[in-house]
Amino acid sequence: MKEIILCKYGELALKGLNRPHFEGMLVRELKSRLAALGNFAVTRAQSTVYVNPLDAAAENAVDDAFYEARHVFGFAAVARAAVAEKNMDAILRTAAEYVPQFLSGAKTFKAESRRSDKKFPLTSPQISAEVGGAVYDTMGGRVAVDVNNPDVTVFTEIREEHAYIHAGSKPGAGGLPYGSNGHAMLLLSGCIDSPVAGFMLARRGVRIDAVHFESYPYTSEQAREKVLSLAKILCEYTQKMHVHVISVTKIQEELREKCDSEYFTLLLRRAMMRLSERVARRYSATALITGESVGQVASQTMEALNVTDSVVKMPVFRPCIGMDKEEIVVRSRQIGAYETSVLPYEDCCTVFTPRHPKTKPELEKVLAQESLYDFAALEDEAFDGSVNYTIGRE
Repeated sequence: MKEIILCKYGELALKGLNRPHFEGMLVRELKSRLAALGNFAVTRAQSTVYVNPLDAAAENAVDDAFYEARHVFGFAAVARAAVAEKNMDAILRTAAEYVPQFLSGAKTFKAESRRSDKKFPLTSPQISAEVGGAVYDTMGGRVAVDVNNPDVTVFTEIREEHAYIHAGSKPGAGGLPYGSNGHAMLLLSGCIDSPVAGFMLARRGVRIDAVHFESYPYTSEQAREKVLSLAKILCEYTQKMHVHVISVTKIQEELREKCDSEYFTLLLRRAMMRLSERVARRYSATALITGESVGQVASQTMEALNVTDSVVKMPVFRPCIGMDKEEIVVRSRQIGAYETSVLPYEDCCTVFTPRHPKTKPELEKVLAQESLYDFAALEDEAFDGSVNYTIGRE
């Protein structure tokens, strides 16, 4: 019995004349992921990409191929399916052999069908009735039929060349093919929010690299490793990214010595934005990404965000801006970043944190504070001392 993987498009199916461009990117991304696993044929038809193992080694790697397909941006759903000839005898025989493994522990099921090939002699309801009966008989009545709220839904798809039987799809990564919407630089901290922000923009087709700010020796080597681990988690979806680590220790020490403490965080954020823009321009990125959520902390009020945004000339994307903390935590767990994000290592933004930070700053007063120290020279030094890491998957 032949088993393949069906990868179903999401919003890509709605694209117009440029749809082949997006489809080509999607297939290339999937092929690059499968290359190390074995010999797979990757083809597309009817808003679906078919992953077909071509030899025994590839057949043994279907589990890994299924994992890879679920991490490709652009697929809304991914299913493992058995292939059958397009006649009812073959379909019923395949369903009886293939489906029971997915009903272990289930109490109820139903059968659904989709007949894309309208020349097939049976209608979708007729196919469903026959397949459902064959599965019910195979299970010896141990699993009941429930058409309203089943534990498992058995699907039969009649397509151009073959029939495919599967027990439901798993969610894919969704969104648009990675790299189809430009290149942006993520301000990656060790907190929960910024990896989520990076994921959300990558899911919209934006290729991401990252800037991380540290304050060694006030922050530790473990804090840096934590951030690199978060980048590696994002690489499950992006495959590779560059992380540019910049020390802002001297900037923070100068701010603490010369500036009003209530402006400390704002001035630091402005320095970080300027440095991030410089890194972005050096590596041809055209936007910045941050994990800020409006009102979450003092530096994320609308007034504070205006003050920090005023120092850069490129767009600043904030995909978490309207989310509350619990929503961000849910997404962090979904992408596998939460357990790493909550490791108790210092972040540069927690060093020298003022007791009463300014929440409604006025730009003129911020500029007056900024004039008290030589930020240009300090930022040049920080930028020149950046350390760059290329992060990939294991």
